[in-house]
Order: sequence, then structure tokens, then C-alpha cells
Amino acid sequence: MPRISPVGWGALAGALAGLVLGRWLGWLELAGVGAALGVAVVVSLLMTIGRDRYIVDLYLADHRVRVGERAVGRLTVRNTARHRSLPARIELPVGTGAAELALPSLASGEEHEDLFAIPTTRRAVVVVGPVRSVRGDPLGLARRRLRWTEPVELFVHPEIVSLAGASSGLLRDLEGQSTRDLSDSDLSFHALRDYVAGDDRRYIHWRTTARRGALMVKQFEDTRRTQTVVALSTDPRDYADVDEFELAVSAAASLGVQVLREERDLAVLAGPGRLRVETPPRLLDDCAALALALGTAGAGDLGRRIARDTPEASVALLVAGSEPTVAQLRAGVRHVPVGTRTVMITCALGAEVEVRTQGSLTLATLGRLDDLPRVLRRALG
Repeated sequence: MPRISPVGWGALAGALAGLVLGRWLGWLELAGVGAALGVAVVVSLLMTIGRDRYIVDLYLADHRVRVGERAVGRLTVRNTARHRSLPARIELPVGTGAAELALPSLASGEEHEDLFAIPTTRRAVVVVGPVRSVRGDPLGLARRRLRWTEPVELFVHPEIVSLAGASSGLLRDLEGQSTRDLSDSDLSFHALRDYVAGDDRRYIHWRTTARRGALMVKQFEDTRRTQTVVALSTDPRDYADVDEFELAVSAAASLGVQVLREERDLAVLAGPGRLRVETPPRLLDDCAALALALGTAGAGDLGRRIARDTPEASVALLVAGSEPTVAQLRAGVRHVPVGTRTVMITCALGAEVEVRTQGSLTLATLGRLDDLPRVLRRALG
């Protein structure tokens, strides 16, 4: 539907004022100006009448790129009407900005193509579109917008580093990691006990039963599959600046991707909830959308959140900025469930690698993303 712009409303008000005052005062020139403005508004509205017939295609070469990688798109407009189309403008929102492209007059069946680049200097989820055509007069008195496409998302993933081999000492699996809990069926044999009604007969130990003359069943020691939880602070008070937070996001993403590549159970806690961990690309998609926000879990709250959301975790990797003190970090980590191997990584741009281990807790300082494999090796050595 046509819309009159603020300039158009001003011209319409001027037209009415000129006509009324010109007639009342007998001032023909003023009335003429008012009439001219009124005609201009009417003509601008007439120029918006009629429906364009286009087929518009918005195409992105990639929907997932790393920070700094080239991201390009293509916009194709084809006139499907029987007659030549009038020139128009195309509005293409890209993130928080918008590009305006000139669409020339197209003959029936003619196609126009524009290529555009998308900035990828920062991690983000960039929404491209929806594409709109704008018809109106040259003076901008009235315009009509038509929407032609749905918005599409470009995920600018954080930079990550490969941790192959650096995490093998920490990310152990089912074979060999046992607990003190006893169960009636598992992989690790523990002892024999007297048969109780309802026990599974498959676990009767027949040799001992024959020797003692009473039914005996096997009892097992529970083993558990390693579950790794990566918890990232998104409280702005934990970070010296935005770049430090970007380092923390990249570190958390690198840890999560490595765990998934090794086909381990993983939970990633960041922001208001959990991130998706079905595949590395899904995890990186969610990492691209992370932002600092007051009221979200900070370094002092990560331990409580792990205890609440992932109490069965056997490995906890916590990532925060350089602002919390060592005492605050230790106080927060204290709430991690007992028996969980815990590594607290503090991100401080430019800092030297430092690793301190006390019992099941390791405090590490990370100054560059490339140092993350060395930090893990020292933390697990």
C-alpha cells in the first residue's frame, strides 16, 4: 500500500495552507504554489500504483563462514510482467545496516544481477534480507515497498584451534573409568552375592552355585561414560574488553568441537541456556550468537550451574575472563560436584601460559588461542 513520506505530508500541508490562505487573502501566487504542491503529491501517489511482477532470488555462497573469511551473495531480479518495468530501488538489509541498489527498467523476461559482499570481521549471526523493492517519485513524496524474499542467516563462526592429541589425557571414555556405585549389570565385575527373588537369572554364577549349593549372582561396579561440560561466562563484568570475550568464546568453541569430534558426551552451558551439540556446525552456529549480557552466569556462578544442569559430568571445563580474582574463581568452582575433574581457564589477552593444579582443580591462564593446546597438555600432564 502506498505510504506518504514525512516530506510528502509536509508538501500536502503546504498545499492545503497555500490554497486556503491564497483564496482567503486573494493572493493568487500563494494559491498557485499550493495547487502545485497538491498536484505533486497526487502525481507521486499515482506513480506508486500498479504491481511489479518480479522473481527475486537471494543467494549466499555460504551460510557458514569463519571470522575473516570472504562471504558473498548474489541478488537476481527477473521481470515476469508482459510489459517493461519502471526503474525502482532495491533495499537489502544486511545485519544492522542496509544497502540500496538501483534496479533499472527491465524488459519482459529480462534479468538483472547484483553481487554483494558481507562483512565478516566479527563473530555474529548476520541476517540478510528480506529484499524489498521501492517504487515512488523522484522527490520522495510517496513510496510503496513490496517484500520479495524471506530473510536468510549467515553464521560467522568464531575462530577455533585444533586440539587433537592435547585432550587425550582428560577425555577418557567408558573403558576403565569406574565409580564406587554397585549395580546388577555393567561391564566391571565386582563380587558375588546371594540370589534375591527378582534378580536376572542371566547373571547367576553357576560354578559357585554348584559348589555352595545356593544360588549366587554376579554384582558389578558401575562404570560411566565420560560426560564433558564446557561452561562459558557471559557476564560483561568478567572481561576487560570485548576482544577478551572473543578469545573466551573461541576457546570454549574449540573445546566443544574437539569433544564432539572424539564422539564424547558433551554439554555446553553459555548465555541463558544450553547450546546445541548435535554436530560441530550446530555448536558453532550457537557460539556465533553469543553476547555479553548482565544477569547471565558469571565466573562465580558457573559451578552452581554445572551442579544444577549437569550433575553427572565427569569433566568440567570452565572459561571466563581476566577480571575475577583467584579467590572468586575458587569460590565459584567449589560448587562443582565432588569427583568432577575441573579445569578453570582464564582468558587474558597477551598473558603468558600459566597452569596450576591442586587436587582435581586446575587453574590455567590463556593469552592467545594458539596456546590452548599447550594449556591443555600442561593441565593434563
